[in-house]
Amino acid sequence: MKILLDCDPGVDDALTLLHLAPLIASGEVDLVAVGTVHGNVAPDVGALNALRVLERAGLRDIPVAVGAGRPMAQPVAFASEWHGTDGLGETHLPEPAGRPAEISAPDQIVRLARRHPGELTLLAIGPLTNLGIALLLEPSLPELFREVVIMGGAFDHPGNITGHAEANIWHDPEAAELVLGAGWPITLVPLDVTHATALDGEWLDRLAAGEGEIARLAARVLEFYVNAYHRSLGVRGAVIHDALAAMLAIDPSLGDYTERPVRVELRGDRTRGATLWDRRRYADEGDRPPVKVAVRVDVAAFRERLLASLL
Repeated sequence: MKILLDCDPGVDDALTLLHLAPLIASGEVDLVAVGTVHGNVAPDVGALNALRVLERAGLRDIPVAVGAGRPMAQPVAFASEWHGTDGLGETHLPEPAGRPAEISAPDQIVRLARRHPGELTLLAIGPLTNLGIALLLEPSLPELFREVVIMGGAFDHPGNITGHAEANIWHDPEAAELVLGAGWPITLVPLDVTHATALDGEWLDRLAAGEGEIARLAARVLEFYVNAYHRSLGVRGAVIHDALAAMLAIDPSLGDYTERPVRVELRGDRTRGATLWDRRRYADEGDRPPVKVAVRVDVAAFRERLLASLL
């Protein structure tokens, strides 16, 4: 399976890379490239973080491209209170040996799609600015991808930035609206299912008991993130949103899905960035393409698979 990863590393992005690492090493997954975007951190910081994590996992030949540094139509914002100023939980890991690629992340998306038509799964676990720019550069892009799997949105669940908006969509609503209406095969993995997979203290203790280098790195990076959850919610735990999207991209049978057109609210003072679908059976959506939305997942399988990959 060929995956092109678009991300904003980010603690949960780093955990997702560590989850993918043994699958890449075994040949089950071919991570053809990584692109970074504004979101949890600036994209240049995120690119160095991706290289740091990949190199710690023994993966040194995967190109990492820097992408969009700001949204299409609003000021940029970062999430240092959740991910630390360095994006990796204030671990301040040493500089990576590798350097980012010279190509931009949107150009990389277009170039790789043309090189591997119908073969790539685009796994987007950050704001969707790079995908939106790539669509403007190459309007036929939706025909060139096997699938696009997006961690983003919230429907019957509160947002995690506002009462209605999930972070990846909120960071660039215009890009998200463009991407969700473009007509490529999309699977959307919203907060409704990611929050159900929250890791508890017992899971964290099992990870902390791991003796491998990857387990130690994961536990170290997670510490700041877990403390942020404790400050916010008063419980010891964390939600690794992005890893669920990666897992469903590789094994869709872990989830149940529904298909509906999805739109992004662009104008509301309190609802900007919210993802919307019309539940009415008779609703006329015109030619708006449907999106496959995950509505239930195998929580136990997610937790055990994530832990096994890190151990």
